[in-house]
Amino acid sequence: MNPTQDCGRRIEDLSDYLDTGASPDAWHIENCPQCQARLAGLRSLSAAALDLMDSDVASADDAGWLDGMLANLRLETRAGRPIPLSGGPLDELTETEGAVIAMVRAVGDSLGGVLIGRCRLEGEVSTAGAPVEVRINVSARYGHPLPALADELRVAVIQELLLETELNVAAVHVAFTDIRPPLPAPPGSAGDGTREEGR
Repeated sequence: MNPTQDCGRRIEDLSDYLDTGASPDAWHIENCPQCQARLAGLRSLSAAALDLMDSDVASADDAGWLDGMLANLRLETRAGRPIPLSGGPLDELTETEGAVIAMVRAVGDSLGGVLIGRCRLEGEVSTAGAPVEVRINVSARYGHPLPALADELRVAVIQELLLETELNVAAVHVAFTDIRPPLPAPPGSAGDGTREEGR
């Protein structure tokens, strides 16, 4: 398969697999980096959709935003450009651009208040040692301090890429594209609009 092409599995089929855990194509899904990256993205989108429903403020704009995230997911989880890895003289080891972007998304998922929108690698990733810049669009949860959140994400992404890849990461740029509403307060807690009466 050409590394810039799609593996051919539809997002809808992967969504069904995520819901049921079963598919006639399960072997491929479980062993395909593109499918695994898309499943990780679908899990994040599912969590974001549940957040919107829980917040009781979901709107048509929110639905459009989720559709945009899904479109980005289709594009970014293609294998993309090969990234060389060091090995013996007869080895031609590579990892894919899509796998690295999936890695960045996983880092974002591990941080509270962050949902990765678009992510791209800029630079000659196929040339060993060439400087590469990572650009990440982020949706943040209201109430999280943005400068601290950007720093936390930037440091976490750099650490993960240094650990798991051989990319020469020159910079990680974080841009906040929108703010998601705060999660509703649990019943009975301060700020949920109710007051606990004294005994």
